[in-house]
Amino acid sequence: MSNRLNTPNDMRAFWMPFTANRQFKKEPRLFVSAKDMYYQTHDGRQVLDGTAGLWCVNAGHCRPKITEAIREQAGELDYAPAFQLGHPKAFELANRLVDIAPEGMDHVLYTNSGSESVDTALKVALAYHRARGDGSRFRLIGRERGYHGVNFGGISVGGIVSNRKMFGTLLTGVDHMPHTHLPEKNAFTRGQPEHGGDLASELERIVTLHDASTIAAVIVEPVAGSTGVLIPPKGYLQKLREICTKHGILLIFDEVITGFGRLGAPFAAQYFDVKPDIITTAKGLTNGVIPMGAVFVTSEIHDAFMNGPEHLIEFFHGYTYSGNPIASAAALGTLDTYREEGLLTRAAELASYWEDGLHSLKDCPNVIDIRNIGLIGAIELSPIAGEPTKRAFSAFLKAYEKGLLIRTTGDIIALSPPLIIEKHHIDELFDKLRGVLKENI
Repeated sequence: MSNRLNTPNDMRAFWMPFTANRQFKKEPRLFVSAKDMYYQTHDGRQVLDGTAGLWCVNAGHCRPKITEAIREQAGELDYAPAFQLGHPKAFELANRLVDIAPEGMDHVLYTNSGSESVDTALKVALAYHRARGDGSRFRLIGRERGYHGVNFGGISVGGIVSNRKMFGTLLTGVDHMPHTHLPEKNAFTRGQPEHGGDLASELERIVTLHDASTIAAVIVEPVAGSTGVLIPPKGYLQKLREICTKHGILLIFDEVITGFGRLGAPFAAQYFDVKPDIITTAKGLTNGVIPMGAVFVTSEIHDAFMNGPEHLIEFFHGYTYSGNPIASAAALGTLDTYREEGLLTRAAELASYWEDGLHSLKDCPNVIDIRNIGLIGAIELSPIAGEPTKRAFSAFLKAYEKGLLIRTTGDIIALSPPLIIEKHHIDELFDKLRGVLKENI
């Protein structure tokens, strides 16, 4: 045994993810409880949740149906193997998910996170073509500034440099389309930008370079969230769908952020009226309470695997915790809450009020762009010369001091509040953020 004796609140042992560890441990920011729209800090302050935790607490915090579902399930069936065995709630949940999914998305695979959902989707895409006798399709196409989690598949198709540069050659056979951020043409656009839809045609260039017969799938976020909220230009997603269909390429929508009501429809595929072949989800599936993800596929994809002797495994993939009983219960409690409170479409009701509040900050110091769609927003700040990210990080710290949780990426402030937000919360959020931005010079 180690001779080192750590006190319970010693912070040295935990290497925190995506965190400036040294700065944090000098001045810790700890949440000790939460309810509905607010966190409670270790020093007794309330903090308005402007980010739904990490884009995931769509129904607000500590909701009774979810907590009770977890409590009841933990006392009834804590774990059941997912391989060659099952439990009722996993099947019930899959049916409930298919009911709200875009038409034709008839089958679900379970994962434990958005990162695992992405890697699962990529494996399904590759294996699908092989199952159809089209194994030459091995290439995967992502997009610059795309975020698809932190596993090797996700960072390979992803396009955020800091997430990729430390980890070697990654997957081979991957290419990237250009991002759609055109601030010189689209700055301060409300909703979908007018300019940039033609960037989807870059996929045709990639097809010409590699030949369609080698490309298995294209993966994009309908709204690129983690890179700083990049809204798809008008016609862009429709054009991607058209090109993929033309060349027999699967289209994957990464809806880990946009899934479960963030735009005012259950999924972004429905909001934009574009049907992909595969959808990845996580975050809002269980309201962030317990790790869980789900990958939706069409019957065409599913049925391609359902051949050969029936005693053989059709797809060699899965996780120890796929469809975990307690996670399934949490997801069912979450879906009940969404349904009873109309949360999957509530963003559509508040989008205009949210948009007006967000764009009212246009006159604040150092604001160079504002972007919004549904209940998502971004405020881009001019960087401090020679100190990229510092201005936004300073805003994050000041917001926390003022009782507001925001998220920053680069020099961009990203906002995505719980879908239970009321107009007075929106007013409070933007009043506090205005104060932060006026001080953050």
